[in-house]
Amino acid sequence: MKKYIFTFAIAGLVSIGVSFAQTSENQLQKKEYKGLIWSALHGLDYEFKAGVNIGGTSPLPLPQEIRSLDYYSPGLAITLEGSATKWLGEKREWGVSVGLRLDSKQMTTRATVKNYGMEIFSDTGGKIQGLWTGGVKTKAKLAYLTIPILANYQINDRWKVVLGPYLSYMMDGDFSGNVYEGHLRTPDATGSKVNFAGDNIATYDFSNELRKFQWGLQAGGSWKAYKHLTVHADLTWGLNDIFQKDFKTITFAMYPIYMNLGFGYQF
Repeated sequence: MKKYIFTFAIAGLVSIGVSFAQTSENQLQKKEYKGLIWSALHGLDYEFKAGVNIGGTSPLPLPQEIRSLDYYSPGLAITLEGSATKWLGEKREWGVSVGLRLDSKQMTTRATVKNYGMEIFSDTGGKIQGLWTGGVKTKAKLAYLTIPILANYQINDRWKVVLGPYLSYMMDGDFSGNVYEGHLRTPDATGSKVNFAGDNIATYDFSNELRKFQWGLQAGGSWKAYKHLTVHADLTWGLNDIFQKDFKTITFAMYPIYMNLGFGYQF
């Protein structure tokens, strides 16, 4: 008899627990639903986006020191972003959005250069600075925390365009590579000549010279494919040099210019 009573008691507790869990879940869903309704009534949209950056870090225009670009690879540069948009007026054609984006920007290039400012590691562990003529391989991997502040214009129910500034903080950065098949004149174009040929290469690393703060402009648009699914394309154009002001080895400024392609979920 006690066995049956214990079984019925356990079954009752389980039923109460399941009922309580379902009630809590329903209440949570109702709260989320009410929150979305409140946001919609107040002209607020929320969106989560994922994408990839394709582009590079380059001087503009290309200086005479860079004679040709022999190889380019964008790498796998993934971005994740959450944003909120406040729509204005009754028609809600215009709005302002603020986002937080984990930004990865990468590239690998090989170029032929002449009298290109360079500082390479020597065989003895020191550094030799001068002007390089020959091949240069560059690997840039930059990780940023980015805040875009954008004006939004809704063309219709499906199409939207955006434009505005962004601010970035570099969390991690690598700008390094090697030189090959050429010579280095030090300290200037009339100085002594050090030749590199065949398998004789020398490495360089300018990672410690990278600037922590970046800013630039972003322009693009998105298309609503389904009720919640969006597809976007955005161009980000850095407006300040990726290197610090007191870095003089590379004599021209380098700007990050990337196209971001991806999809999003609009709540």
